[in-house]
Amino acid sequence: MADETITVSKSTFRALTYVVIILLVGVAFVSGYVLGGKTTAQVVVQQPGGDNTAQPTGDEPAVVQVSADDDAVLGNANAPVTIIEFSDFQCPYCRKFWQDTLPQLKSEYIDTGKAKLVFRDFPLSFHPMAPKTAEASQCAKEQGKYWEMHDKMFEEQNVLDGGTVRTTIQYTVDDLKTWASELGLNADAFNSCLDSGRYIQEVQKDFSDGAAAGVEGTPSFFVNGRKLVGAQPFAAFKQLIDAELA
Repeated sequence: MADETITVSKSTFRALTYVVIILLVGVAFVSGYVLGGKTTAQVVVQQPGGDNTAQPTGDEPAVVQVSADDDAVLGNANAPVTIIEFSDFQCPYCRKFWQDTLPQLKSEYIDTGKAKLVFRDFPLSFHPMAPKTAEASQCAKEQGKYWEMHDKMFEEQNVLDGGTVRTTIQYTVDDLKTWASELGLNADAFNSCLDSGRYIQEVQKDFSDGAAAGVEGTPSFFVNGRKLVGAQPFAAFKQLIDAELA
């Protein structure tokens, strides 16, 4: 039988060549990602209630020695569990903890004498009003209204944020003075205190102590020395506190 010859035009040959090259590149791309264990897809698992905050893993964190210094204490000073919070007043995640978790923590553990909360300042560099707001809390402490001012400053930011926690709020020193006045603080004494900067070193000491304890972001907590990071739900605190009380 005579050999049959198949003739392919140059244009058809080029087209077939391009198709083969594209197929080879595609196979190599897919193979490299599959064999290498890589993928461009991300699976996000939502926590109950839509809260995607990291949950406790069950692994018991190491105990860290953290000083409470002479900072403000909420609750019975002799409570068996000490929660030390390193926080930034302008941080929205700190405000989220104050809004979502602290109320239940207070009612179930602080008000019942099982735990106390110590608030220490850790103003982050990208929150310009955080240091001055921390000073404002200390000026309010002079007049016996630390926790009232603590709550007021978070409340007013929530108002400016549309009644909830969505973003970082910008405000001024004059706003701090207005909020203090609305609390009934002596305006002259408070304003003089805030303008003097006499608590700058106190705030810096808190920050240094936090950094030495391994704090890198806010809010960060130490429950009898066991570290918990982020605007965690009440369940995360309950797990650590109950273990300490057992």
